[in-house]
Amino acid sequence: MIGVGALLHTRQLSRSPFEIATALIVPVVQATLAVYLCRAGGEPGRLLEAAVGAGLMGVWSSVLFGSGGAIQNQRWQGTLEMLMLAPRPPALVIFPITLSTAVTGTYAMLATLLWGRLLYGVPLTFAHPLLFLVAAPGCVLGLGMFGLLLASTFVLMRNANALANTLEYPIWLVSGMLVPLTVLPGWTGPIAAALPTWGARAVHEAASGGPVWPSLGICLAISLGCLAAGALMMTYVERRARAAATLALA
Repeated sequence: MIGVGALLHTRQLSRSPFEIATALIVPVVQATLAVYLCRAGGEPGRLLEAAVGAGLMGVWSSVLFGSGGAIQNQRWQGTLEMLMLAPRPPALVIFPITLSTAVTGTYAMLATLLWGRLLYGVPLTFAHPLLFLVAAPGCVLGLGMFGLLLASTFVLMRNANALANTLEYPIWLVSGMLVPLTVLPGWTGPIAAALPTWGARAVHEAASGGPVWPSLGICLAISLGCLAAGALMMTYVERRARAAATLALA
């Protein structure tokens, strides 16, 4: 059921001009800025890390806006009530939507790597190429589970983008996608440690060299916690929204 649902929603998202722009055009612009910043800063050796980081930023944006947008789209199409009334746990019905947004975001990773290689000659010399192929899907899966936890709040909110807009840049910063965690204030460490964006660290370590498995293991552990919390929250907010008669309100 999860596989069929994820495939269906991935096809639907691939036909959305907004999702295509978010997954392809925006990450390419970010990768271009990152390349010029690295060259201006005298750090050409970090071009691959910058391209990977721009791709991860695109994956997170796709999950964040895609999860909220998917719930809103179900409202506008009049299918959210049917999803909530289906004889399945609400989390099992919504999880394929959030997973498909993460899968769609992988376009961003491929786009930034190809863009950097073809236009700027960024060498795609990964320190651990096989582990990179393992860490990238692990990161996508972890963000999809985190998206389920976010989606539980999006069911209640009539305008989910209001919450999504406030979460994009802070997560970019504290997760290490945009800048290294070593240059951030010390108080951001506990926040970063509690997020399932450890997958982003695993991807960076696979590209530049480092212990991939510990970061990937922590990412999956936190993601499973988000999956369990999201399932409980989804059941709670579904009952709350039905009692308040807000499911159909866009």
